[in-house]
Parts: sequence; C-alpha cells; structure tokens
Amino acid sequence: MRRILIIDDEDDIREVAALALEAVAGWEISTASSGAEGMALAVNAKIKPDAILMDVMMPEVDGPTTFGLMQRNPAISNIPVLLLTAKVQGVDQRRFANLGVSAVLFKPFDPLTLAKQISEALGWKD
Repeated sequence: MRRILIIDDEDDIREVAALALEAVAGWEISTASSGAEGMALAVNAKIKPDAILMDVMMPEVDGPTTFGLMQRNPAISNIPVLLLTAKVQGVDQRRFANLGVSAVLFKPFDPLTLAKQISEALGWKD
C-alpha cells in the first residue's frame, strides 16, 4: 500500500485530497498543515511516505522553500515531491519544474483522477 503525505495549509484541500486518495486508490494518507509539520512527519519512521503532495503557497515557509529544506535532509531527500498549485502561468511552471520536484499538479484538481495523476507522474504501475 502506498503512503502519501499531504502538506497544505488549507483544511478543505487536505481533507478532499486525503479522502480521494484513500477512496479511489486505497492509499494510506497522513496530513500536515505546514512545511515544518510536514518535514517532522516525513522523517517519522511510522509514516515513511512514498511521496509527498505539497502546496506551493503556504504561510511562513512556502512549498518550494520546504522542498529545498527536505533536499538537505538525507533522511527524506529521496522522497518524491509533487507540488500542488493554483499558479498556472508558464513562468511559474518552469520555476517549479527547475526545482527538481517530481511533478507539478494544478488546483483545482479532480478528486477522482488525483491518484492517477500522482501514479503517472511517479511511474507507479500498481
């Protein structure tokens, strides 16, 4: 079973994404409301996510900055990160892609196809 960590400051987004991924794909979901909380969960041996779905725009520390901090931590630097954003302009897309994230997904997302988008982005066959 896949384990996904969702990091988003919006309660509604976390809940919809978690419910969708649990119901559609049967994945085990953990959630965090900030980058700091997400990093703490990511290093937790009990959680051990296979991938992280993270919002770009968050207060205090945004998604790209959190991703950079994760890349400096050997315990979690190998976990694939997918950014979730409402910014769809080409310049933003290129900036996010140049960070080295596994994929950039867009809000609003379709809850019924979110698991498929994640699986395709990461090359998961199951």
